[in-house]
Formats: sequence, structure tokens, C-alpha cells
Amino acid sequence: MKKVVHAACPHDCPDACGVLITVEDGKATNVQGDPTHPVTRGFLCAKVTKYLDRVYAPDRLLYPMRRVAPKGQGNGDASDFVRITWDDAFAEITTRLKKISSDFGSEAVLPYSYGGTLGVLNNTGMAHRFFYRLGASQLDRTICATAGGDALLTVLGKKMGTEPEQFSESKYIIAWGANIHGANVHLWPFIEEARRKGAKLIVIDPYKTRTARLADWYLPINPGTDVALALGMMHVIINENLHDADYISKYTLGFEQLKERVQAYPPERVAQWTGIAAADIVKLAREYATVRPAVIRVNYGVQRAQNGGMAVRAITMLPCITGSWKEVGGGLQLSTSGSFPLDKQAVERPDLMLSSPLGRPARMVNMSELGQALTKLDDPPVKAIFVYNSNPAAVAPNYTDVRRGFLRPDLFTVVHDQFFTDTTHYADIVLPATTFFEHKDLQTAYGHYYLQVSHQAISPLGECRSNQDLFRELAQRMGFTEECFRQSDDAMIDEALGQPGSRAASDPDGRLGGITRERLEREGHIRLELGDGPFLPFARGGFPTPSGKAELYSASLKQQGLEPIASFIPPEESRHTDRAKQFPLELLSRKADNFLNTTFTNIESVKKMEQPDLLEIHTADAARRGIREGDWVRVFNDRGEVRLRAHVNGAVQPGVLAARLNSARFSPDGKSINALTSETLTDIGRGATFYSCLVEVEPAGT
Repeated sequence: MKKVVHAACPHDCPDACGVLITVEDGKATNVQGDPTHPVTRGFLCAKVTKYLDRVYAPDRLLYPMRRVAPKGQGNGDASDFVRITWDDAFAEITTRLKKISSDFGSEAVLPYSYGGTLGVLNNTGMAHRFFYRLGASQLDRTICATAGGDALLTVLGKKMGTEPEQFSESKYIIAWGANIHGANVHLWPFIEEARRKGAKLIVIDPYKTRTARLADWYLPINPGTDVALALGMMHVIINENLHDADYISKYTLGFEQLKERVQAYPPERVAQWTGIAAADIVKLAREYATVRPAVIRVNYGVQRAQNGGMAVRAITMLPCITGSWKEVGGGLQLSTSGSFPLDKQAVERPDLMLSSPLGRPARMVNMSELGQALTKLDDPPVKAIFVYNSNPAAVAPNYTDVRRGFLRPDLFTVVHDQFFTDTTHYADIVLPATTFFEHKDLQTAYGHYYLQVSHQAISPLGECRSNQDLFRELAQRMGFTEECFRQSDDAMIDEALGQPGSRAASDPDGRLGGITRERLEREGHIRLELGDGPFLPFARGGFPTPSGKAELYSASLKQQGLEPIASFIPPEESRHTDRAKQFPLELLSRKADNFLNTTFTNIESVKKMEQPDLLEIHTADAARRGIREGDWVRVFNDRGEVRLRAHVNGAVQPGVLAARLNSARFSPDGKSINALTSETLTDIGRGATFYSCLVEVEPAGT
């Protein structure tokens, strides 16, 4: 029997592709893009094109297992474990969680998860319900997007932006810290359509990405100086009277304060920080303000510097002062995720915290400070960590302390995953997880405005369970009697969508309209109710901020003791600080084009497309240190060191290094590049500062 099943890719990517899975006699035999999806339009990225290799990989984790080798030792695979039944696994987990809660309090249990799946149910859903009811510590999920996301909110009030379809109407497109061709590939055809009609693509990035190589104009920028460039552009735009005075007067707050601030950022001064010539800053500002419509695609790389929140905030002000929000093909996109008004309260049930042993909300632990949480946190200390949808032993900053924490003999660690990972290397219990082929979910996006249902295509392999099924059953075994732990996935999707025809508190604008599960199951994808024609969210103001205007001056930031406008403060780890005398090179621990953090790093057909163990270095920096192409090098600072192979090329400027995140278990010395990064937090959003990292490099010999 042969059938084609509609699904949606749940991986951490803005595109959320529509997917068609061919199933024959119960086995998936083909995967392809859904040609009817208006944004992803029938093609998949190179990773997901090979997804059958992932689902049916020979090293797929298929059964619950208990550790028999010492933590952190052994081969890092099934030989370190013994197979057990699900009953055995549940019995051990519930016994340990109950004892830890009794001895230390329920906050001694820490869940750790992020974007392994962005499906509404399997990302949060039943897992949040479980940990709220248990009274476990809450996880502040900051590691990827909070600096930029929170900064966007301070200006616009909601995570909304230009529709990807409208990029085809743009005449001037700035990709700012956005490797569109590598990490947002379904936007690329719209940009190419615009370029065929005469549009110009400008890329601003410290690394010469795939997208930069294809640009009409590439502007390499020193890491962590984006806020200075944005303020310098506004200096030119405002002083040359290229701003939209009418839009500003009607729809913005704080323009006079901003006008005064940008006087301190003339192009000549900004050039000294950014490494971009003053004449180029002037040209960029003039072209952006006068070639209309102009649009900015800013991505999350910008906000991974210590001043990343202010950088995103300053960039977001640009379309507000030029009024480009009024135009089809104008504006800015960072994330569209705030436009999906699902009822998160119904899905996650935070009210269950009041039924926990604490009877109150539990403490919050910042995931970007996991090393501190596992080695220093007290009252109570973390005695159990439950990892799902993530691989913190590789992706969390400050790898050395994170690993030291996971090695603690008194730390009970459970990992739910599809494969053995860096984190399972320290797990006491490992549980097998489903892929999106094997469960149903509701899928939003953060790069377009289409909602989808992702259907289950095949039965779970081996004894794999979805996050939903795992935490639903675990709640029963813990003795939680609330009816919500017996709710089906379909019922939870229905609750997320609210009552048909009504406007729930989560959906005051009626954007879900008549979208029901049944309709999604029929149609596959549905555009949110955004009106007919192109969606211009801020053409006539309507900013959902406290003032109702775009806030160029933020009173809420001032109340938090933060800069209410924007200003350039160099990151503590940058070429502009004294630390650079000891560690003079700025390291970009960037994402590989064909992995998603460490997802796909074990799939042979995907690994062939990457060379993750290279250190990219400029010719001048290499020559100064006696480093030649292909040499093994030691990259180090006072937090740690890694061993990589030098690639002397033109992708980085002098003073900048680049290395790609990889699984520690597949790295030359068994370490993550995060052995070099710190737990310093961003200015806004308390996020990770992966790209504010100073190092030195030297030849390592053979």
C-alpha cells in the first residue's frame, strides 16, 4: 500500500517547510517539498532532502538504556549501556525524581530543552505540564534568540515583520548578519526574483558566507560593532534629511532623543570601530534611504555579541525612521513568530505550578549559564537534569564547566534523543525519541505566516516515543492525577487553536479566524488571517508597544537600568578592549551550513557536505604566527583550548577567526568549540554571547 503524507519540518529554521512523505507498506520511501506551499514551494534544504538517512540511520537509538560504563568514559555509544524496558526506565526515573524532591526539594530537578523540534506540542506541550506540576526549576530558554527577540519587542512591540513573498518587490535588500543562502534558503528565490527586476543585495557580515559571495555588495564588519554601524547610518539619514518626518511624527516615540544620540556617531568615527570605510557607510545610508522599497533581513547572528540586544534594537529603528514599513517590499524581518496567537496557556498549563509541592512558580535557571548551574548553584543544588530537544554538552557555552558538571557522580541525568550524543555520554538513563515522521504536531514558523499540521507518516521505530507520549506516561507514573495529563494530541491542538469563530485572549486580532485542526488536516497549510493582499503590519503605525508607537526611546529599558535609546559599548571580549592584548583574535564560533547546531552531525551523507574541523584564518594572521594551510593549530584562551586544522582563506578579515560548531564526539580532540566561549550574557535578554570571544592561536604540530 502506498500513500503520501503531508508533514512540516520542525527543525530550528525560519522556513518551516511543507513536506510530502511517501510511505509504502509502512516504510517511508521518499521525502520531498510540498509544491503547493506558497513560501517553501516544493524544495527542501540539503539536510532534510536526506532525511530518510536520519530516520533509518544504523546508529538510531531505538530502546531505553541504562549506563554501565563510568560517566564520560567508554565509546560514547550503545556499548556504554545496557538495554532495559520502558517499565524499568520509568521505575528508575520516578524513584530518583521523588527521592531528590524529597531530600532537596523539587527545584533540585532541572529540565533542559530548546529547539530540537519546534512543533508546538513536542517542543513544550506535555513536557512543560510535567515539569510545572513536579515543581522543577524553570529553564530560561535564552541560548539562541532572546537578545534579538526582546530587543525587537522594545521597538515594535511584537515579533512581526515583512512577509518573505514581499522581498520579490524590494529594490534594495540588506542581509544583515543573515546567511540566507545557508540558513533561510526559501527566502532566496524571492530575492533572486527581485534581483532579476533590478534589485541590489547588500550583505553585512564579519564572515564571507555563501550569501555574501553572491551579493552585489559585501561589507565585512568587525564582530560586535553592528550597533555602531546602524547609528552611523542614522546619523547620515537624519542629518541629510532623508528620513520620513511624517511617519516619524505620527508613529514613533523618541525621535528627538535619537537625533541627538546619533550626532556622536559620524561615519568617520564609526569606521574606526566597524572596519567599514566612512565613504561606504555614507553610501549605504543614502542608498538604503532613497532606493525604495528597501528591506532588511536581520538574523540572530547579530545578537550573539555582548551588545547584541542594542544592535538589533538600533537596526530595527532604521525602517521606522525611513518609513519603509509603508511599502510593499519594505520593512524588516527578524522573526514572525509573534504573529501566531496560539493559546500557549492551554498548551503548557503554567497554572499547574500552583499544584506542585512548591505551590508557587519555581526558580528560574538561565540555560546560557548551565556550567554555573551544574557546578555552583545552591539552595538547592541541581541534583537531576532531564535533557530533551537539545545537546547541551556541546552547544552550551563554557564547555569545560558544563562537562565538569555533567561528570558529577551525584547528578542524575536523563536524556531523551534520537541518537547517542555528547550529552548521552554523561547520561544515567537514555530514552529513544521519535523523528517528525513518527508523530503528529502543530507547526508555526518564524520566517513566514503559514500554520500547518504535521501528520504522523510511519509508526515509531523500535520503542521510540515522542516527547508527548513520554511525559504523558511519566506523569501517570509519578501519580499526577490531573486530567490534562490524559489529553490526546488532537485535543491539545484544538485547545491551541481556541474556539472556532471566537477571539481568545491570545488572539485579540482574530488572526486564527476560522482555522481549525480539521481544516488544517484537509489543506495542509493555511495563512493567518492577515487580510487580503500583502500584509503591511505597521504601515499606519499600530505598534503593540506601551505607547502604541515604535519606541526609539524605551522607558521600560530605562526602568531596567539599561540604555533607553541605543549606544555602542564594545563587548568586553573584542579588539577594542584591554583583553585583546593577551588574546588578540576575535573568534566566530559559527554554525555550519549543513548542520543545525549538532543535529545531522552523525549522518554520513550530510557530513560529506561539511568540513567542520577547520579554523579559518586570514593570511596576515597566519603568516605572523608561522601557520600554513592544513597545519594543525591550537586555539586557546584562559577558559580552554581546541585543536583544529588551519584553512588560510579570504572568508575572514584580519583579526578574525572562524570555526564551525560540531559535536564534540566528532571533533579532533573530543571537545566542543564552546570550550572557548564564556557564560557572559547579552545586554538585553540575558542571552549567550558566542560571538564575543577572544582567543590566540599557535601551531600545534602533528
